[in-house]
Amino acid sequence: MLKYVTIFGALAIAFSAALLIHHSESVSAASPSILDFKMKDIDGKDVKLKKYKGNVLLVVNTASKCGYTPQYEGLQADYEKYKDKGFYVLGFPANNFGSQEPGTEKEIKEFCESKYKVTFPMFAKISVKGDDMDPLYSFLTSKETNPQFAGDITWNFNKFLIDRKGNVVARFSSKDKPESETVTQAIEKYLAEK
Repeated sequence: MLKYVTIFGALAIAFSAALLIHHSESVSAASPSILDFKMKDIDGKDVKLKKYKGNVLLVVNTASKCGYTPQYEGLQADYEKYKDKGFYVLGFPANNFGSQEPGTEKEIKEFCESKYKVTFPMFAKISVKGDDMDPLYSFLTSKETNPQFAGDITWNFNKFLIDRKGNVVARFSSKDKPESETVTQAIEKYLAEK
């Protein structure tokens, strides 16, 4: 009788372990990531963000008529410095703060290319807060999906650092310049992880 109890107990433990492993795989497979989103680029073409899997990303809400607009220079410098190591800046124009991004996508693109020589990927204008907030920014700012770095976008040029797996690993305010030691050290840290 003890033999059967022991066998039954071992089978129950094995079955429970198998269920636990299956459950954890399902949860991780279903866990949302920035790589799950599809966006429109500045030219209106669909871009699945999963194309950036395996790269480190700096996601930034931008504006052309803001006191922080010169940060385009630092963003471009970071992109040029680290792009060969698997780094991208993703710019998302937004007109949420003081109507500082009133232009069309064509006007924004021309401004960025002519004034700041931007070559990093730019996307179509979106809303980063309020009732019409884009789902990407709902994901980035939500306590449910991004508890460590959640909270409203406070102004233009807020920055989210994304690791090679699509996880948000850091957030920087508008005041954090892209070329600052704080930002570049974080970029370098996550580029070093393979």
